[in-house]
Amino acid sequence: MRRLLPSRCRRPSCAWLGLFPNGGASERQFEEELEEEPERFQIEKPRCQEMKNWSKIRKLGHFPPRAIQIMQKKPSWRTEDEIRAVCNILQVLDSYQNFEEPLQLLLAKVMRFERFGRRRVIIKKGQKGNSFYFIYLGTVAVTKDDDGSSAFLDPHPILLHKGGCFGEMGLLDASLRRATVVCMEETEFLVVDREDFFAYKLDLEVQKDAQCRFEFFRKMDLFASWSDKKLWQLVAVAKIEKFSYGQLISKDFIESSFIMFISKGSCEVLRLLDLAASPSYHKWVWQHLELIDDRPLMTTLREYSPMERYKEFQIKSYPLQDFSSLKLLHLQKAWELQGTSFSGKIRTSGDSLPKMLGPKIKSKPTQSIKCTMINTNLGELPKEAAVGAYVKVHTVEEGEILGLHQLFLPEGEHDTRPFILLSLGSEMIRIRKENFYELIDNDDEMINKLLKLNTAFPSDEDMCQKFLQENSWNVFRKDLLQLLVKHRQSPLFPPIRRKRKGIYDPRSVVLNLCSINKTTKPCYPIFKAPQKYLPPLRIVQGIKAPRYKIQELLPQYKSAGVLI
Repeated sequence: MRRLLPSRCRRPSCAWLGLFPNGGASERQFEEELEEEPERFQIEKPRCQEMKNWSKIRKLGHFPPRAIQIMQKKPSWRTEDEIRAVCNILQVLDSYQNFEEPLQLLLAKVMRFERFGRRRVIIKKGQKGNSFYFIYLGTVAVTKDDDGSSAFLDPHPILLHKGGCFGEMGLLDASLRRATVVCMEETEFLVVDREDFFAYKLDLEVQKDAQCRFEFFRKMDLFASWSDKKLWQLVAVAKIEKFSYGQLISKDFIESSFIMFISKGSCEVLRLLDLAASPSYHKWVWQHLELIDDRPLMTTLREYSPMERYKEFQIKSYPLQDFSSLKLLHLQKAWELQGTSFSGKIRTSGDSLPKMLGPKIKSKPTQSIKCTMINTNLGELPKEAAVGAYVKVHTVEEGEILGLHQLFLPEGEHDTRPFILLSLGSEMIRIRKENFYELIDNDDEMINKLLKLNTAFPSDEDMCQKFLQENSWNVFRKDLLQLLVKHRQSPLFPPIRRKRKGIYDPRSVVLNLCSINKTTKPCYPIFKAPQKYLPPLRIVQGIKAPRYKIQELLPQYKSAGVLI
């Protein structure tokens, strides 16, 4: 450890004695002082200890200590830089990002930090709301009882995790709480109290968001018959959420407990398709693998010699015949003209060849595919060919609803397949199904409108056939471009460029059936998607299969870009 030199010590350590005129004359005196008063020399703590503690806090996901110090100040004492710093930290919360920037800054100015333990009741049913909560770390449960004990007995309680918020509408209308919120574990909150909420006019900003939701619902034909009072009840239980492009909204919105109204942008409904479970895929794979037996792949196109063409003709004209009889017929006619006769017969088998051609020429033997096979419900399939693909099922545009398309169907007709919801840059309004059901109870006109919203998604077999058609077209288009477009000539001495290190490789998402016999493992990563109750499934975007060269379909093109 490094030692600190006390301020009242008049002599430095021996390493610096040469810098003074009296040099080493006081070295012994310095050592005696060191032995007499060791407490004067303190051992310095490592400077990286604070950094280690900070990295540990970040790894566990706790709220930063520096931000806690800022929130311990009164809102009027916080500087603009401190408010900006807190606002940047809170960007990890999804519910915080849903607010506009002016409201985000106001919230960062008035928030305070709280940490509660397991089983602590945050909001009690029937009491007046006094605070607005953001969950920074931990999990809470929403129950209908007073003490929240049912959350620990219910196998599937309603949970809110990091990034969620609750209690804002209770501050606006001063209504009594309709549910109890209890901590399922040690949880960290960012709290906005009622006094600060109205003192800094946060109610005006929240009211603007509520007015936007009200106007959106009022424009919909579904709620045209509702009164303003009932529509405000719907607004009170609805929340706006924003999602960026490519962000995952739900892994399975069929089992989601929310109804989603797309207010801005659009979303895509995707389906993780197991291709090995489709009869069309089995037939397609084996049809293309048969091409491996015909001739080797990846060979340059060349014309057969006359001898090869003749042998190919004999092989294809199975059963083969002995053409020596043609020669004997010619000799008989020649001898008859010369006045001689020939009655001898040569025994030839129907499947033998002339002696001049040597022994029987057999066709190319069938090449067995040497690879690991797996047994499926439809038969055997190469293990490498058991893959999956994400297929787009439907695009949800602005104004459409998700979560109601199977509301009134019989239980036996429900589509239980999991569907993924992916954002293309969207803003949606979420409402819990139980809250929505309470509002539409005994409303026959609303129920009749909802019956018309039933949307049926295509079957897995139809989606698999569409995927294979698109894949075949993409492969043909690529081959056609390579044939019609003349290749760009590369320079004689191209510059040496360093390869960029990256995880993604185009070959990672392409299944290559041409190299299915190879035993070497790929040198690129393979992406796999988890399945419920099943092993992970490799994900591909395309399939490269054995195929005839496109020059055989377009013989007038023998080289790229040159028409004969």
